[in-house]
Amino acid sequence: MGVLVDSQKEGFGSSWGGLKSLVRRKQVDSAHSKRSGHHQLAKELTVPHLIAIGVGSTIGAGVYILVGTVAREHSGPALAISFLIAGIAAALSAFCYAELASRCPSAGSAYHYSYICVGEGVAWLIGWALILEYTIGGAAVARGISPNLALLFGGEDSLPIFLSRQYIPGLDVVVDPCAAILVFIVTGLLCVGIKESTFAQGIVTTANVCAMIFVIVAGGYLGYNTGWAGYKLPTGYFPFGVDGMLAGSATVFFAYIGFDSVASTAEEVKNPQRDLPLGIATALSICCGLYMLVSIVIVGLVPYYAMDPDTPISSAFASHGMQWAAYIITIGAVTALCSTLMGSLLPQPRILLAMARDGLLPSFFSEVNKSSQVPIKSTLATGLVAATLSFFMDVSQLAGMVSVGTLLAFTMVAISVLILRYVPPDEVPFPSSLQESIDSVTLRYSQRISGKNPETNPETSTFVDSSQPLLGNKNVAVDCLVIEKQEAQAYWTLTEQNRRKIAGWTIMLLCVGAFGLTFAASNVWIPSLIRLTCCGVGGVLLLSGLIVLTCIDQDDARHNFGHTGGFICPFVPLLPIVCILINVYLLINLGAATWARVSVWLLIGVVVYVFYGRSHSSLLDAVYVPAAHVDEIYRSSGDSLA
Repeated sequence: MGVLVDSQKEGFGSSWGGLKSLVRRKQVDSAHSKRSGHHQLAKELTVPHLIAIGVGSTIGAGVYILVGTVAREHSGPALAISFLIAGIAAALSAFCYAELASRCPSAGSAYHYSYICVGEGVAWLIGWALILEYTIGGAAVARGISPNLALLFGGEDSLPIFLSRQYIPGLDVVVDPCAAILVFIVTGLLCVGIKESTFAQGIVTTANVCAMIFVIVAGGYLGYNTGWAGYKLPTGYFPFGVDGMLAGSATVFFAYIGFDSVASTAEEVKNPQRDLPLGIATALSICCGLYMLVSIVIVGLVPYYAMDPDTPISSAFASHGMQWAAYIITIGAVTALCSTLMGSLLPQPRILLAMARDGLLPSFFSEVNKSSQVPIKSTLATGLVAATLSFFMDVSQLAGMVSVGTLLAFTMVAISVLILRYVPPDEVPFPSSLQESIDSVTLRYSQRISGKNPETNPETSTFVDSSQPLLGNKNVAVDCLVIEKQEAQAYWTLTEQNRRKIAGWTIMLLCVGAFGLTFAASNVWIPSLIRLTCCGVGGVLLLSGLIVLTCIDQDDARHNFGHTGGFICPFVPLLPIVCILINVYLLINLGAATWARVSVWLLIGVVVYVFYGRSHSSLLDAVYVPAAHVDEIYRSSGDSLA
């Protein structure tokens, strides 16, 4: 019928038809679209489980090294302020995640939100980048456990032969059996069940937090007795200036990028509208507090310029005669790596599950075990790849690629919040199997619009002939004046359709402005005139976009979008815009080598999508109808989406 739009059948062979597949959007999972039993994940998680996942995924062993490097090179004694600013910047993304996770509580995290708010093409790239992030991240973390574990047994060569690293001359590689074994152990835990694996992660995370509390308490006692020598320096609190402190914030920002793992478990949370925002906020607050307290203590014990960049915490205690504290700190580093490994391997099967549900990957990845209610096949595939990489490859050089997926996800989540508030999807995809019900409902709507009652027998009904004037031709001039006046008012009035167009273009130009401003500001090799021009244009686009979105009304449909009653992101549009600006800046400053490697992976993803994902998408034959018709179509069909 007239209001129906099939996004694929029209011109699929043409270039425009191919582009249409990139912008098709799926529906928020709801009570109307319950999944079949074998696709249902277990709803077992509560706030304590989410906190364990968030803290365990965020606090890695990097903090035991990061404090020394950043203090020596950027922040000095102001390291705690760098952690605070980075925590506030991470909280901006956390606010956006909290709203989308409570409104759209399904597996897939940023991939899922992008598919609903932006379109299939962007969602595919986000999902593909997240696959790379979790795979490389898990392998890198596993590879770092064995050296720290060896320290507990007396040194680098103290591990048993079957666990220690071995050099294979024929392949010119150093294999790490310990890393592969740990990956397989974690994979087995994840296959048992989400509640059991989260409980195990909670135990490991608790041990890590206890080690950090020991550093804070014992270090605070030492600092009190020794007079906090690190703060009594002639260079002052900001030896590298405020710019150095801000540069340190950009570096330590990556210590906060684990909380997005909480959002990936949204479908397994008992009360997502309440628990997800609480879990994300509490985990981020705990991490920020621990980071700041550890940095305050360590920088106070030893002058920043004398800190060991490799083992800053252990060396700080050793300088005060507490060499035995190195064992506790090493235990903390090992448990931190183990919890981070679990946090890296947990989200990826959910990403694969979500993409396979949508038809973009083979259905093999969407199968959920009936007894454990875990995507075991996806989990095993994830574990196998990560174990292979950690066994054969030193992926430390690829660690920068991990940040690309996270920052892309953060950026798209912020954009999705703006879209949800100002231009939420006003059409909903339905399977072509409901075509008869859709046609029936559409017919009734068209009859209502034309003034006809579909329940009335047309043979006995009397309708006014709309082709004849109701009062003859006597008031034609008056009618024309009234019509012209109404048209003039409509021209100057911001209609809903015009408001959506303005908001959509403004959001797009905001993103262009953020990219132009950060790219020009970050690349000093650009000629000064071009650089200043790009900065000016980008700044104008950002500022004008903020003003426009602040002045126009948000869409009323936002109140009913997805699951209502959850967290609402504050300070929109300012907060998401600042979030976009920060994340785009960090993305651009990751370096050309990192982007070259990531581009190869993304190019492979484009090929996979073109030759498989696009033609197997669950939205391939979808029929789009206005959102106002949804409930009536479901009632008419008497069925629900599978």
